[in-house]
Amino acid sequence: MASGQTSAERMPEIPADSLSPAQTEAAAAFQAERGVPVFGPFVPLLRSPELMLCASRMGQYLRYGSVLPLRVSEFAILVVAREWSQPVEWAIHHPIALKAGVAPETAQALAEGRRPDTMSADEALAYAFSTELMRNRAVSDATYAALVARFGEQGAIDLTGINGYYALLAMTMNVARTALPAGGPAAPPLPPLVGPASAPLARSGLSQDPAPLVAPAASV
Repeated sequence: MASGQTSAERMPEIPADSLSPAQTEAAAAFQAERGVPVFGPFVPLLRSPELMLCASRMGQYLRYGSVLPLRVSEFAILVVAREWSQPVEWAIHHPIALKAGVAPETAQALAEGRRPDTMSADEALAYAFSTELMRNRAVSDATYAALVARFGEQGAIDLTGINGYYALLAMTMNVARTALPAGGPAAPPLPPLVGPASAPLARSGLSQDPAPLVAPAASV
């Protein structure tokens, strides 16, 4: 469930004998394509079988077909998961990000709502692009130019796609109050970002945003 939510899941796994024919077909296609049963955000998305399959296929491209290095794309996914305070998304991708080369202290800073000071140059680009896009609803000329110089126009579109796709999954799980799977990876507390942590960034691009705050425990 999203941080601050204590109620039961709204859209838990549907028993196999309760699936509609369209849901059964979509679940079978998902397992054939991914090699695993429907899980995580795809559990609530299965309520709309066609959307679930389209989302899954888009995710396969963004994870494995993007021009961005895996370390950069997984880092960006953590940025999105933190922005949306989405523990399931974080728990799934945190170990993948570390294995791909994201430093533990970098991920820890994100979890705590701070701008990491241990980012690589590529991670800093992805952080600037993603946070500007999510908070300003736009990307500055300086940040855009730097990202395109490093990864090309396709890289800019792929990173935009990662932001949009993982925001979709985070929103879906926050609406559905998707629970962390029993026995799976844990997630740290991810209280909603407030104050400078959620404020729009300076328009000059690639700027150091102010030291973020997180909501007090009593208010989340």
